[in-house]
Amino acid sequence: MHLPSCCWASSAPVPEPMTQRLDRIDLLRAAAMLWMTAYHFCFDLNFFGLLREDFYRDPFWTWQRTAIVSLFLLTAGLSQAVALHQGQPWARFWRRWLQVAGAALLVSAGSLLVFPKSFIYFGVLHGIAVMLIVARVTAGWGAWRWPLGALMIALPFAAPPAMAAWPALEVFNSPWLNWLGFMNRKPITEDYVPLLPWMGVVWWGMAAGQWALKQQPGWLGVAEGAATGARRALVTLGRWSLSYYLVHQPVLMGLIWLTTTFLRAP
Repeated sequence: MHLPSCCWASSAPVPEPMTQRLDRIDLLRAAAMLWMTAYHFCFDLNFFGLLREDFYRDPFWTWQRTAIVSLFLLTAGLSQAVALHQGQPWARFWRRWLQVAGAALLVSAGSLLVFPKSFIYFGVLHGIAVMLIVARVTAGWGAWRWPLGALMIALPFAAPPAMAAWPALEVFNSPWLNWLGFMNRKPITEDYVPLLPWMGVVWWGMAAGQWALKQQPGWLGVAEGAATGARRALVTLGRWSLSYYLVHQPVLMGLIWLTTTFLRAP
């Protein structure tokens, strides 16, 4: 809680308002993190030849990836709704944005070392960095986010017939424009989260969050909740999701490599 600046007689600078996280949003984010970890563990087993699965075409795996990314972006939209509701200033927004963008660059650099022919140049963190700016700029769109989100989700399905009818649109398949998501050929990369359709999920998350804050604020949880035990651990994971995201794959791959090296040793 903070007092408006008009209540202060001192000429000292007024601290930025601190946004408070709501625990149920962090629980949702933690669920996405744990699901992602299980998915990546299986992916890494496949990478080391300990599992034989087609993660790029088998619906069992592709639909899981879609669900995990959807949950991530839905919580990103919910969090943006809460931040705007609590009056998050632009300065604080940009500090957080720089963390996400910097993490995205680290992912690109790391994936270039492991997957030089399919490195990640516009994955989930790159997408979130762009979508956060779009979300902030469209903060006043209110309920219009529902139909506009649906449009964003539907537009990629229109790309193949549109490109068949107007071949000039194939330019959107180029590496300089495929981050928009209006394409008929998915680029060769280990992670790809373009603006279309995923901005639609973020907008739906924002619209749902703004509705809940006005109509059912308790649905999103409580700020600084006195959670204990497993719930507290999950809330903490949700609050440190960016750090966890950056370290979980190196840790998983390192553990699998060490285990296989030890077991194969004479």
